[in-house]
Amino acid sequence: MDSIIEAIATALDSVEQDLLGASTNHGKRIAVLCAKMGTLLGLRAEEITGLASCALLHDNALTEYILAERIAGQHDPAMKKHCEYGQHNVDALRFNVCVKDFILYHHERADGKGPFRIRAGEGPIAAELIAIADSIDVAWHLQRSNSDDLALIRRSISEETGRRYGKTAAEAMLEVLDWPMILSLRDSEIHKTTEAAFLPWNVEPEAEALMALAAFITRIIDYKSAFTQRHSTQIANKAWFMGGYYKYDKAEQVKLYLAAAFHDIGKLEVPAAILEKPGKLTDEEFTAIKNHVRYTWELLKDIDGFQSICAWASNHHETLNGAGYPFGKKAEELDFNSRLMACIDIYQAVSEERPYHPARNHETTMQILHEMADAGRIDGNIVNDLSIALAPFDGGDLPKPKA
Repeated sequence: MDSIIEAIATALDSVEQDLLGASTNHGKRIAVLCAKMGTLLGLRAEEITGLASCALLHDNALTEYILAERIAGQHDPAMKKHCEYGQHNVDALRFNVCVKDFILYHHERADGKGPFRIRAGEGPIAAELIAIADSIDVAWHLQRSNSDDLALIRRSISEETGRRYGKTAAEAMLEVLDWPMILSLRDSEIHKTTEAAFLPWNVEPEAEALMALAAFITRIIDYKSAFTQRHSTQIANKAWFMGGYYKYDKAEQVKLYLAAAFHDIGKLEVPAAILEKPGKLTDEEFTAIKNHVRYTWELLKDIDGFQSICAWASNHHETLNGAGYPFGKKAEELDFNSRLMACIDIYQAVSEERPYHPARNHETTMQILHEMADAGRIDGNIVNDLSIALAPFDGGDLPKPKA
């Protein structure tokens, strides 16, 4: 689970860079600082894991929040909604400890002038640790701070104690933020530093826990663009439904569902301007779109126990004739679930509204899939099965499955 959360945080950093111009590896630096402060304050190992994980995911609702501002006209300068959405999302994950309000209050101030008017000591100390680490990294760009900056940073922490930062959090930060720590937060070192700061966190592969994780990641991915708000969620729902159609056992069905949920995590690395462009893409823009699958593979390939999930997620743009991407695999290299994922992805993309085409019903969608099968690009038997199994929904949404 720690590897999964780190992969999600890496993708979230790309979103922050795209939408807000944030610095690289922001989430990892916050997590490392929080883990070090938590250790200093005597937190138990599982408490540090919960704290560091929430620090990694503290901006998980950024896509959802910004899209709400753009579409619904919500204007929230204090970012209360960003905090509320983020806490709601992590509450669904199966932590070993209570993480209540860790993200909800991560923009509060010690003097009570934050979005929820919570003073230092009135909320969890974990939220105060995330808040001080986040604030300092945003203000000082710790990944490129020098020794002169360090003295200024330490002075600013002391000056802001009691106003912006609580005394306990400020003293902990002053204790851990020395020159070796600054060096360890460089982009060239941060991955190694993060690995050293985190304890392995293993979870039992229970259906409900994994489906909660799937729901978490689909919310992040789908809110990257106004035109993909249902995409990953509906592909996951259709993958679950087809797993039932093929009478998969529960473990296989859940793995397929999780692969579908993660299949477009690489799109978080693609600029929103490209995803939402209404006209024809340039060659450079189309290459950026195609690269999202390789990004998905890069993010998932080293997660222990994710081998099949990574393969199914990363093969969703491969074709039987070898003309797909990113690996150009041919029919004999694509297992059944990889072929199924490709067909479901195409079905969803063809049926849902996009900048360049309106929504389509089941019959029109299946005409396109049958043409692709006849051309040797996708599995004709699976296309026939989709034609039968998905007909009752007529190209519309499938309900959220239950474990």
